[in-house]
Amino acid sequence: MGRIISIVNQKGGVGKTTTAINLSTCLAKLGKKTLIIDFDPQGNTTSGFGINKSELQSSIYELLLGENYIDSSISNTSIENLDIIPANTSLSGATVELLDIDEREYILKSIIKRFDFLYEYIIIDCPPALNILTLNALVAADSLIVPLQCEYFALEGLTQLFDTVNLVKQSLNPHLHIEGIVFTMYDSRTNLSMQVVENVKQYITPEIFTCIIPRNVRLSEAPSHGLPITVYDPKSKGAEAYIMLAEIVNGRDTD
Repeated sequence: MGRIISIVNQKGGVGKTTTAINLSTCLAKLGKKTLIIDFDPQGNTTSGFGINKSELQSSIYELLLGENYIDSSISNTSIENLDIIPANTSLSGATVELLDIDEREYILKSIIKRFDFLYEYIIIDCPPALNILTLNALVAADSLIVPLQCEYFALEGLTQLFDTVNLVKQSLNPHLHIEGIVFTMYDSRTNLSMQVVENVKQYITPEIFTCIIPRNVRLSEAPSHGLPITVYDPKSKGAEAYIMLAEIVNGRDTD
């Protein structure tokens, strides 16, 4: 059974999709059969792998509503060992359509159960909101990774996220845990980035990953080319950081 990790933060622009794309790619490059599920109606993970989201014949939306089969919803990427279930703006309709379905919080979990034996890792890129889609991702996941931008307002909303996670653990998914916080967009030239890191270490309980994702031009450019950073510029600092993150995550399975 694959290990299911949701990448979650209800704030936008914190490097959530960048982390989902590059963590899944680096796990695949470690030889791990990996699936990434784009669970954000913006579909940025989908386009980040060079897939035209406006031309999708099948996506996670159709799977959620029972309108398509799994084998027609999973697509190959250009990365060996890495598959994707893509998404586009049609997924935004699911936030309303799922409300009238019984046990709606478990829909994604029941879908994943049909194919999780095919993968060693399943990475879910969540939307930047605490809605029914994110709730499904929390219920389906074994653990969470929380990307946290090294800026002044980064800590806003974290308490709400942690409260939501605790509620899910109490009533819907008792095995859920926060794998760790990963700092993103770190600028070593500024005192602010260092202060954010120190404040989080002082006040936040969940584990913090030792690798820090730098603010990196090549990392920002890669999605516009439809490529993960390890393909676009494998020698960049951004690529090195995500390789380290994947090695840490994978190493926890071998401890």
